Amino acid sequence: MSAGTLPYRLVATDLDGTLLRPDHTVSARTRAALAAATAAGAAHIVVTGRTVPVARHILDDLGYEGLAVCGQGAQLYHAGEHRLLTSVTLDRKVAMLALEKIEAETGPLLLAAARDGLDGEVLFGPGYRVGHGELPVSSFSDPDEVWSAPISKLYIQHAELGDDALADAARNAAGGLVGVTMAGAGLVELLPLGLTKATGLSLAARRLKMTAADTIAFGDMPNDIPMFGWAKHGVAMANAHDDLKAAADEITASNEEDGIAVVLERLLG
Repeated sequence: MSAGTLPYRLVATDLDGTLLRPDHTVSARTRAALAAATAAGAAHIVVTGRTVPVARHILDDLGYEGLAVCGQGAQLYHAGEHRLLTSVTLDRKVAMLALEKIEAETGPLLLAAARDGLDGEVLFGPGYRVGHGELPVSSFSDPDEVWSAPISKLYIQHAELGDDALADAARNAAGGLVGVTMAGAGLVELLPLGLTKATGLSLAARRLKMTAADTIAFGDMPNDIPMFGWAKHGVAMANAHDDLKAAADEITASNEEDGIAVVLERLLG
């Protein structure tokens, strides 16, 4: 694919459900479209809810060497140098209070926690359902273990409530203490208040001397809504959550059908 002229200088892509196909690979067509965008003068940046330790192997497998916004905007990571540039943590006392308020409304929660840092592990509590088979699983039985070291975010699940209902309940009960977002099936997350993918993407863009007006963003879940609000143009995948489709400027094909490539090829002419 030859390089044409692209009206955006920054191409921001989510990973799961967006850039990655269901088997966690990127198609040759999408790779070619991103290469053509880069040849046309644009920068490609990954913006993912995965924390660095959980995203790193995916980025390495893709041969990705640029900046990556990880942990819903909490971490800025240089993939080529395997270096964590910035990191924001969730205040543990605030998180404990938020959990108390949510459980007062919903009853007991199933809990997991992502520890901060380049090698921070994810701790899973009793009953928590692990969706990503490649996650480095470390379980805990003593809740105090969760609070023994800095954390990036908490994951919550409920025995009866679905993801949307749980996210709404958490937001209503503790939205003044923590950010609440849904990043995928079984992935309702509690974050530092005010932190979103837009926070991290804007920081990365400044490092690249670019702005929101330069940016086209691709995503599939409600955690991408702030990124769409920040970028000039937001593109939802066909497989996206309805809330994100409602916030998008356009809807493309699914991640399985090269939705990113479909848009970039059209823009490149």
